[in-house]
Amino acid sequence: MTPRAADRARYDRATAHLDAPLAVVDLDAFDANADDLVRRAAGKPIRVASKSVRCRALLERVLARDGFAGVMSFTLAESLWLARAGFDDVLLAYPSVDRSAFAELAADPKLAAAVTVMVDDPAQLDLVDLSRAGGTEEIRVCLELDTALRLFGGRVRIGARRSPLREPAQLAELARSIARRPGFRLVGLMAYEGHVAGVGDSVAGRPLRSRAVRLMQSAARKELAERRRAVVRAVRLVAPELEFVNGGGTGSVQHTAAEDSVTEIAAGSGLYVPRLFDNYTSFRGRPAALFAQPVVRRPGVGVVTVLGGGYPASGAPGRDRLPEPYLPEGLRYDAQEGAGEVQTPLLGSAADDLLIGDRVWFRHAKAGELCERFDELLLIEGDRVTATVPTYRGEGRTYL
Repeated sequence: MTPRAADRARYDRATAHLDAPLAVVDLDAFDANADDLVRRAAGKPIRVASKSVRCRALLERVLARDGFAGVMSFTLAESLWLARAGFDDVLLAYPSVDRSAFAELAADPKLAAAVTVMVDDPAQLDLVDLSRAGGTEEIRVCLELDTALRLFGGRVRIGARRSPLREPAQLAELARSIARRPGFRLVGLMAYEGHVAGVGDSVAGRPLRSRAVRLMQSAARKELAERRRAVVRAVRLVAPELEFVNGGGTGSVQHTAAEDSVTEIAAGSGLYVPRLFDNYTSFRGRPAALFAQPVVRRPGVGVVTVLGGGYPASGAPGRDRLPEPYLPEGLRYDAQEGAGEVQTPLLGSAADDLLIGDRVWFRHAKAGELCERFDELLLIEGDRVTATVPTYRGEGRTYL
């Protein structure tokens, strides 16, 4: 029996008493992945990206482990909810224009002490002030650095379009603006190198593309390390008590951790290890989060149909955004139908061994987005479900 077949047998035994569709997290794999992230971070704390987990119980589990500290959230409303639930170090990774949430933040000392918001434009500070509604608490803020690699005099850009702040002088100027402005305190700097941390460099069957990605990432790491060092130096001249410099992501943990100017690493997807994180030379994780769809039809030889399954991931549309039929091995989508809204036909010789009511186990393309489809996660240890925990959605928290 292959390791994957053994996993399938475990998952089927653990959930045999339950009806699919359902979603599981294999805690042995989850914990092993957490250990590997800590190993690669080489002593620097890891701030957990909540968008890649979207389950309070699992956020609490990983933060209870040595090597993890703080949450990186994705909306201000989520940040306030987490802070009220006892998470005392929440960095909002994206600028917000949620006026009612800013009013709550400015009026509550506990929330203001726990939550740090992201800014990259003075207009965002103006919006906070206009939203205070009488609240006088000091707002903790973090600056974001644009990490994109620019080539050929800027004519070619590689990297996410995030912050407009790129050069040390730009970040230092905004830092000075914050220092002059009552009601705000600059406490951090963030730089997320998604083109390094979130792009696989070893894609099966595409050796030339993989080599090109590795060359690009090598150049990007070198350029960013030098520029990040200069930015941190410039900002610390304005804000010498800067508390943290955040960088990295699952795919670049060890590289970012090696930079002296970085004080903490961000990671989240490496806990679940969705299918988009199979294509890296720098690490190998264990798939920990899966979902099962039941076989409801057998249309013919070499074909089964499962209920639902059309759960594409965000990003540029493509086949790599579809969930992967993972267990049993040897199933693939019908090119004419793909992953369907209410049913999904699957082709392959493995289909002939599946009966009505059997499960097909899938891996989502991205990490936390799976939790937007399910109210709860079944936590599996060995071949038993040892707990059932709500996702954000299961707690009525659908932030985006």
